[in-house]
Amino acid sequence: MLGMSEKGEIKEGDAVITHIHSATLIVEDQDAALDFYVGKLDWEKRADAAYGDGARWVEVGPPGAVTVLALVKPDGVDASSEEAGKYKGISVVTDDIDSTYATLSDRGVKFVQPPEQMPWGAKATWFEDPDGNLLFLVEG
Repeated sequence: MLGMSEKGEIKEGDAVITHIHSATLIVEDQDAALDFYVGKLDWEKRADAAYGDGARWVEVGPPGAVTVLALVKPDGVDASSEEAGKYKGISVVTDDIDSTYATLSDRGVKFVQPPEQMPWGAKATWFEDPDGNLLFLVEG
């Protein structure tokens, strides 16, 4: 891996990039999204700030996680509302998928199907947020 020396030179052995900061989900209603991620998934609200011309930047993440999801309205990132409610390729991990599935189902989270064994061996399923954004839940 490459890194930076004290003089700002790239040197062998150190990471230049240390982690992924965020992934962005387009949502129509940021308050409903916050209620889902914080109220139903027990995640933390990490940021909630106005920016630009009336836009709002909201970040949520699992307790202790470095990476967050930014929940933004389409006009806040120059996107169309058609971006909401699509598969985003975001995976989240749980230690006990059956227990997590039962708990989140009781809280009203909509799953595509019950957890099942995937071809590569892990047990997993998909669930959706209020805008229909699909997240992949995997036991790991």
